[in-house]
Amino acid sequence: MRSMSKSKPGFTALAADYLDLCKPKVVALIVFTAIVGMLLAVPGAVPLDLFVFGTIGIGLAAASAAAINHFIDRRIDAEMARTRNRPLPTGHLKGWQVLTFASVLGALAMALLWFLVNPLTAVLTLASLVGYAIIYTVFLKRATPQNIVIGGAAGAAPPVLGWAAITGEVHPHALLLFLIIFTWTPPHFWALAIHRREEYAKVDMPMLPVTHGVHFTGWHIIFYTVLLILVTLLPWLTGMSGLLYLASAVILGVAFLAYTIALKRDPDSRWPMKTFGFSITYLILLFAALMVDHYLAVWLAA
Repeated sequence: MRSMSKSKPGFTALAADYLDLCKPKVVALIVFTAIVGMLLAVPGAVPLDLFVFGTIGIGLAAASAAAINHFIDRRIDAEMARTRNRPLPTGHLKGWQVLTFASVLGALAMALLWFLVNPLTAVLTLASLVGYAIIYTVFLKRATPQNIVIGGAAGAAPPVLGWAAITGEVHPHALLLFLIIFTWTPPHFWALAIHRREEYAKVDMPMLPVTHGVHFTGWHIIFYTVLLILVTLLPWLTGMSGLLYLASAVILGVAFLAYTIALKRDPDSRWPMKTFGFSITYLILLFAALMVDHYLAVWLAA
C-alpha cells in the first residue's frame, strides 16, 4: 500500500501513479475486445498499419477516459477503501496534472485514429470516451440504480471500434459483439457492487444493492446472466461463428450461471468477488473462442 504522504515522489513512483490513472487492467480488457473486433472484421490477415494504430488509438482513448474518471470521482474515492490509495486522494498528483494527462492522451488518440485509421473510428471512439467519462461518471452514476445498465453502452463499444478501424463501417456482426458486452456488464458489475455495497452507501452512490437490496440485485444478476447466455447464441444463429464457438458459449454460460446462483444463495460470503472475477475470465474466454472459431473457419476454407 502506498504511503499517504504528500512528499514529492521519485520518477518511478510518479510513473506508477500516472499508470494507475490509466486503469491498466480495465484498458487491457477493452483493447483485447477491440482487437477481437478487428480480427473478426475480415476473413484473412488485417492490414498491419490499421491494426497497430487502431489498437494504440483505442487504448489511449480508454486510458484518457479512465484518467478523467479518476478526476471526477476524486472526492468519493477518498472515502472508499477500494479507491482511497489512488493518486488524487493520496495527494500524489494534483487535479490539473490529471486533466492535462487525460487531455494529452485523448488528443493523441483522436489524432492517430482520424489521420492514420479513419474518421469514423475517431468519432465513435470520442463518443465512447464522452459517454463513459462524462455522461456515465458525472450524471448516470449518481442519478439512477440502473446506471451501469445504461452506461454500459460506452464500455461495450470497443469491438465496434475495432471493426470500424479495419473496415471503415459498423457491421451488424460488430453490433452483436457490442450486445454481448452490454448484456455482460450488469451481472459483472453488480457482483462487485454487492461486495462493496456498504462503501457505496457511505458515499450515497445509488448502486442497485444499496437502493433495492442484495436479494433483489441477486435475482437481477441471474436474469441478466440468462439473457447473456441467449445473446451469446446469436453469433452462431446468424452464421457469424461455428460449432466451436457455440460449444464454448454454452459451457461458459452455464458456468457463469452457476456462479450467480451461488452468489444469490450466499451473498455475504466470498461468492460476490468470485463471481466478479469469473465474469472477467468468462468474457476473455468467450471472445477468444470467437477469434479461434473465426480463424478455424478461414483455415478449413483455404
